[in-house]
Amino acid sequence: MRIARHAGWLLLLLFTPLAAQQPVSSSRPLDVPFVPTNERVVREMLRLGEVGPDDLVYDLGSGDGRIVIAAAKDFGARGVGVDLNPDRVAEARDNAKRAGVEDKVEFKQGDLFETDFSAASVVTMYLLPSVNMKLRSRLLSELKPGTKVVSHAFDMEDWQPDQVSVVEGTTVYQWTVPAPVAGEWRWQTDQGQRYQVRLDQKFQKLSGSASVDGRPAELVEAKVDGDRLRLAIKAEGSEQPTVFAARFQDGKLVGAGEGIQQASTSGGQWVAERVGGSARG
Repeated sequence: MRIARHAGWLLLLLFTPLAAQQPVSSSRPLDVPFVPTNERVVREMLRLGEVGPDDLVYDLGSGDGRIVIAAAKDFGARGVGVDLNPDRVAEARDNAKRAGVEDKVEFKQGDLFETDFSAASVVTMYLLPSVNMKLRSRLLSELKPGTKVVSHAFDMEDWQPDQVSVVEGTTVYQWTVPAPVAGEWRWQTDQGQRYQVRLDQKFQKLSGSASVDGRPAELVEAKVDGDRLRLAIKAEGSEQPTVFAARFQDGKLVGAGEGIQQASTSGGQWVAERVGGSARG
């Protein structure tokens, strides 16, 4: 990775000798020294990431590998750690072998800004605030909607976390990557009603307007959670809103299917096409 894992980073930068900030076998200096994450914090990060056997966890700045190793050993996941320091990578591989999970994890020496982590279902990190912000656009654009992002100690400014936990005085933040649903959407129910919704999006927060059969309607609710979207639209003269739930798939909103609530008037499947532009957070 480009940035080593740290805690109390400002004091460490002030009082750690420059030699300690550089890997022995790399000519490129690390920005901060490696400081391992507390084991209880590791478990809380993986818990907030909802890590399970079907997950692929990428740890950006993996240090001695403890997060990736714990994901494999204690949660049954597969894992990839990325670190710029070859000494830390070698140490992580040795630790994985001792833990008996070398067949479930991989450690790569490389720059996290040049690493392809798009296959991850969970991304963990313990980096400087400035690095979080540099990574933010890639996390939002390259990860699949629904991917969990977990950060030890530092947030991502106006991208508000979905969950926050404090362990032994340390804050852990968790986000769910939202589907990019901004724009104008149109669809028609089996009964022939024509719906149109304009959605504005800032990360996982939505607002907008709606119409039914060309007449203004009230957009009572608009929520996105990963690849799931929920809309409640109250047509003019109606006592109750009609609720639409869908998944974002291949650039469309697809209703129906297991676990998806149907609009009370739609009857069957429906697909919304986007006719406006798209934007993400």
